[in-house]
Amino acid sequence: MKLVICAGPATTGKTAVLRHIISRLLRDDQRPAFLKIDVQYAEEDEILAREFGIPTRKCYSGELCPDHYNAMVLGDALEWAGAEECDILLVETAGLCLRCSPYVDGALGLAVLEATSGMNLPLKVGPMLSLADVAVITKIDRVSQAEREVFRAHIQNAAPEVQIREVNALHGIGIDPLVKSVRETPEAAEQLYLRGNPPVGTCTICVGKKEVGWQSHFGVIRALDNQVFYRGQ
Repeated sequence: MKLVICAGPATTGKTAVLRHIISRLLRDDQRPAFLKIDVQYAEEDEILAREFGIPTRKCYSGELCPDHYNAMVLGDALEWAGAEECDILLVETAGLCLRCSPYVDGALGLAVLEATSGMNLPLKVGPMLSLADVAVITKIDRVSQAEREVFRAHIQNAAPEVQIREVNALHGIGIDPLVKSVRETPEAAEQLYLRGNPPVGTCTICVGKKEVGWQSHFGVIRALDNQVFYRGQ
């Protein structure tokens, strides 16, 4: 079973990218499964199931960070995809935390970023980008060539090791190199490990303490004049 994890902010075109990847995989007689992880609403699984007839599922992280929930359910998801006789599991995750990374060792990590979201976006998304294998830039037809170059440069500054692929996800232009990366991905190991180190701890607000003001909390705390924080890898 190959494992592909696709993350990125909302509306970047993650599902559109995966739709074209699925189409090409089916053309090559491969059988993908699709899992959608979101916070409280998603319909991508139903859309792709109707369009391609592939096994799909969705699950909601609810009160958990989607990246944390992703780490908890990936083992079950691989077993489910195997029971469906699939050979590739495509996971689309909301990845909202920005402190964490949804990727695991031995899997292909795609970070989908839209060129229209501002030139400084690559500097803001942390390990969602820096721990990915490929940065997929979408909506390239909506910005100037100069803006595209600045966007690419900021990705290279934030994540020098990451491959950059520009695509038009609406029409499937530029998808073939991504499909090649999927084909070249090794099978997932029996025991999966998160790629990189998680953040340093859980704050008391995360566990339900509602008082406002750092004086009312303990553990990982920060005052207005203390802005040293975990940036990821």
